[in-house]
Amino acid sequence: MKAFSKPQLYLLSLLTGVLLWAAWPARGLPFILLFAFCPLLVVEEHFYRQGANFRAFKFFTYAYVSALSWNILSTWWVLNSTIVGGIAAIVLNALFMALVLVAFHYVRMKTNNITGYASFAILWIAFEYFHLNWQCSWPWLTLGNGFANHVEAVQWYEYTGVLGGSLWILVSNLLFFQLVKSLWLDVDGKTYRKKSIIRVIAIVLIPISVSFIIAFSYNSKTADKKLYVQAVVVQPNIDPYNEKFSGDFKNQLDKLITLADTKVDSTTDYLIFPETALTDPDIWENDIDKNGSIQTLQKYLAKHPNLSIVTGASTWRNYNIGDNIPESARKYIGGDGFFDAYNTAIQLNNSSKLQLYHKSKLVPGVETMPFRKLLGPIADLAFSLGGTSGTLGTQKEPSVFYTPNGKTCVGTAICYESIYGEYIGQYVLKGAQLIFVITNDGWWGDTPGYKQHLAYARLRAIETRRSIARSANTGISEFIDEMGNVSEQTAWWVPAVIKAKISPNTEITFYVKHGDYIGVLMSWLSAVLLVYVLGVLIKSKIV
Repeated sequence: MKAFSKPQLYLLSLLTGVLLWAAWPARGLPFILLFAFCPLLVVEEHFYRQGANFRAFKFFTYAYVSALSWNILSTWWVLNSTIVGGIAAIVLNALFMALVLVAFHYVRMKTNNITGYASFAILWIAFEYFHLNWQCSWPWLTLGNGFANHVEAVQWYEYTGVLGGSLWILVSNLLFFQLVKSLWLDVDGKTYRKKSIIRVIAIVLIPISVSFIIAFSYNSKTADKKLYVQAVVVQPNIDPYNEKFSGDFKNQLDKLITLADTKVDSTTDYLIFPETALTDPDIWENDIDKNGSIQTLQKYLAKHPNLSIVTGASTWRNYNIGDNIPESARKYIGGDGFFDAYNTAIQLNNSSKLQLYHKSKLVPGVETMPFRKLLGPIADLAFSLGGTSGTLGTQKEPSVFYTPNGKTCVGTAICYESIYGEYIGQYVLKGAQLIFVITNDGWWGDTPGYKQHLAYARLRAIETRRSIARSANTGISEFIDEMGNVSEQTAWWVPAVIKAKISPNTEITFYVKHGDYIGVLMSWLSAVLLVYVLGVLIKSKIV
């Protein structure tokens, strides 16, 4: 293999970042993901062949160039909502990725090719799983998300979730790289090249073929479904920066109801409003039935006896003396009491008690500050975006909404929560037959951000085999069927109302039943790998 100059190594590293960006949703070229890491693997091979001259920081620089360029190009739009938080998310996420790549390089240097290349997939997926579950969670760039707009290729996510997609992508990159080595670098032998070509073809075509088989089988199995519910989704398009949290909340509610009236009729089962649709500053959960906005919705329900309304709201809870005060609670200024602020989903209907769900997968740095006990007073600081931003209250696990007659049960994910597959699966395990996503994507402006967020919901439909109704304040609203196919999609930044029949489902997929088991497995394998590498290092020093 020829030696590369520093400029060439930097260009190869940058090329990986650009390829990953080009493959990401909103750009429409996901199959590039299957070989996007190859340029960086060439760089890694360059340093691997230096042998005794190995220094981890040498490869780190190039790994960071790849990761940082991918993060900047794909998620720069985060800066539209919070510059400091956005920079932190991009810089730190790239750092974590680069450290994983350096760990793979180190394992390969200290063990052998088989163990080393296996660690590439094991360590990366363990990182993705960890990134889904810790307090600084930012799993936006989980590799398996890259196929969100090409669901025809990943129907098997109902068995693996997006981490299965990540595994496919990583193994494919390794096989493509072996082909690159055999064709261009210095691996000789026609037989080796032929086997490499066969492996590449197999890793690309077999999962896609399985996906088409699953799709055909699923469509045949569900063709005769008779049960539907009628849903109306409202997209009011109220500017979150200049109007939503500073304007007249009564006028905003009137706008929602006026829009709803254009589609709601006696056959409508659900009316769905977006995240924080109710911005009334006086929605105290201690006495919520007396709130004016809630009473306005109850009067609307009186005209539609069979209707259930699911809406987002900014709500509050006061704690009295003797109450258990959670860590998220805020102290009244100049007083001794405490209160919590919530980003809430509410279901109202004529025949049952009002039902509440508090958003629990919060955006780090905006809705919650990680490691509150460690950071002390600094933990109370969060970047305000209006409404119930700052450190919010949560609930321990997701809850679902039931209709009075028990006909339908829905899980309502609020904004950021819709990128967590295992979390959405918990709604299903609690009985959800449908998933509603309520969101407010206007913080990011007309950028790839809201398009990526929109696309990820299609993967949740496949993983859970649940139809989804998505209501965005600003952004795009739509309906998604159990196969991830989209219908009735609205345009960006326009008031709109859409209506569709959606099909409840009670079947439990393998993924919902077992969650992110691939991530758990790779985490354990990472621990085994660590012990093995330590053993090799100890043995080499003894010998």
